[in-house]
Amino acid sequence: MPQTDSARTTPATRSLPTPRAWAVVLTACAGQFLVVLDVSVVNVALPSMRTDLGLSALGLQWVLNAYAIAFAGFMLLGGRASDLYGRKAMFLLGLGLFTAASVAGGLAQEGWQLVTARAVQGLGAAVLSPATLTLVTGAVPAGAARTRAIGTWTAVGAAGGAAGGFVGGLLVDLLSWRWVLLINVPIGVLVLAGALLWLRESRTGAGRRLDLPGAVLVTAGLATLAYGIVQTEEAGWTAPETLLTLLGGLALLAVFVAVEARAAEPLMPLKIFRTRAVTAANVAILLCGSSSFGMWFFMTNYAQSVLAYTPIQAGLALVPSSLSVILGSKLAPHLMPTIGARNLAVLGALIGAAGFAWQSTLTADGTFLGTILGPGILMMAGLGLATTPLATLATSSASPSDAGLVSGLVNTSRTMGGALGLAILSTVAAAATPAVVTSGAADPSSLVPGYAMAFRASTGVLIGAALLMFLWLPKQAKHAQPAQPSK
Repeated sequence: MPQTDSARTTPATRSLPTPRAWAVVLTACAGQFLVVLDVSVVNVALPSMRTDLGLSALGLQWVLNAYAIAFAGFMLLGGRASDLYGRKAMFLLGLGLFTAASVAGGLAQEGWQLVTARAVQGLGAAVLSPATLTLVTGAVPAGAARTRAIGTWTAVGAAGGAAGGFVGGLLVDLLSWRWVLLINVPIGVLVLAGALLWLRESRTGAGRRLDLPGAVLVTAGLATLAYGIVQTEEAGWTAPETLLTLLGGLALLAVFVAVEARAAEPLMPLKIFRTRAVTAANVAILLCGSSSFGMWFFMTNYAQSVLAYTPIQAGLALVPSSLSVILGSKLAPHLMPTIGARNLAVLGALIGAAGFAWQSTLTADGTFLGTILGPGILMMAGLGLATTPLATLATSSASPSDAGLVSGLVNTSRTMGGALGLAILSTVAAAATPAVVTSGAADPSSLVPGYAMAFRASTGVLIGAALLMFLWLPKQAKHAQPAQPSK
C-alpha cells in the first residue's frame, strides 16, 4: 500500500492511522475470520452430512482432514506468493477460491464432491491467510498502532475458531448442514467488494522468480506431515503407515532445507531463522496453538457428551470464553508498553496454564460456573494475552521483503501446532480413558478421566512454553519500520 501520512510518523508522535488504514485492517480481519471459522464450523454438521450424503466414517473424517491438510500444506507457499505477486492479488485469489469452493461444498450431492470442495477451500485459505496479516502490518505504522491492529487480527482469528461450534449448531438446527458452507458465500462476496474498494496492490519481490523446487518440497512436506498427524486419530501413533507418513514428511522438509541453503532465490531464506524473535516467537505460537485448538475440542465434547448440552447450548456456554480471548487480545497492546512483549507473553501463558489446571478438575456432574465458565475465561484470556505480543515480535523483526513469508510462517506454526496438539492430546485422553469406554460402552462419566488428563497435559505444555519464552525471547524487540510497498 502507498505510504500514508500516518505511516511517515514515528511511533513517538502517536498519530493515528487513517480511516483507510483501518478499513484495510477490517477487510483483512474479515478474511481471516472466515478462514479460521471453517476449521471448526463443520464439526457440529458432520452427523447431518453423513446421513444426507451416505458418508462412511472414513469419508466423514476426510471432510475435516481435506481442509486441514491443504491449509497447512500450502501456507508457506501462499505467504511467499503474496510477497512476489502482490498482497491484494493473493487476497482476492484466495478469497475467490474459498468462496467458490463453499458454493460447491454446499451444493454437493456426493461425498467425494464435498471432500474435494473442502480441499479447495483449504487451498484458498492457505493463499488468503498469510496475505491478511501482511496487509494488516503494512497498513499501520510500526509502534503502538500496529500492535493494536495485530491484536485485532489475533482477536478476530481466535473468535472465528471459538464461534465455529455455536455458528454451526445454529445453522444446522435452523436451516441445514449445507448452510454451514453456504453462509460463506454472502460474507465472501461482501469482503471481496471491500477488498476491491479499499486494498491497494503492494509487493516486495518484483523481478524475482518463485523457487519452484522449494515450493514443491515444502508443500509436499507440510501436507504429508499434516496427513500423518490427522491419521493418528484412526491408526494410532505406532502404526507403520503413520510412522512412514510422518517420517516421509520430515524427510521432505529436510530436503527442502538443504535445497534452500543452496538456492540463489530461495522460497524461504534460512537467514530469517537467525532472527531470535522470529524463531522463538514461532515456536511459542506452535505450543500455544497446540493447547488452544484442543481446548475447544475437549470443552465442546465435555459439554455435549458428559453434561448433555445440545449443540446450541454448548456453543452458548463457550461464548464467554470466546469473548475472553478477544478481550485478552485487545488488552495486550495496552499492556505491552508497560510490561514488555516478552513478559506479557510469559504472563499470558501462565494465566492460560492456570485455567487449564482448573479445567483438569472437571467432574461428571460439573456445573456451568465451575467447570466451563471460570476455567474457560482464564484459559482463553491468557492465550489471547500471549498471542498478540508473539505475533508482533515475529512480524516486527522481519524485513519488508519477507513480510508475507513471515506471516505465512506465523499461520503455519499456529495451524500445525493445533493439528499436532489435538492429535497428541486425543491420544493422551484415549490412554487415560477406561478400556470399557473405548470398546463401545456409553457411560458418559467414564470420559472424564481422559479429558482431565488432556487438560493436565496442556497445563504442562503452557508452563514449558512460558519458560521457553522467558529464556529465549529477546527482552526488547526493536520496532521495524513500516514496509514501503510499491504502488
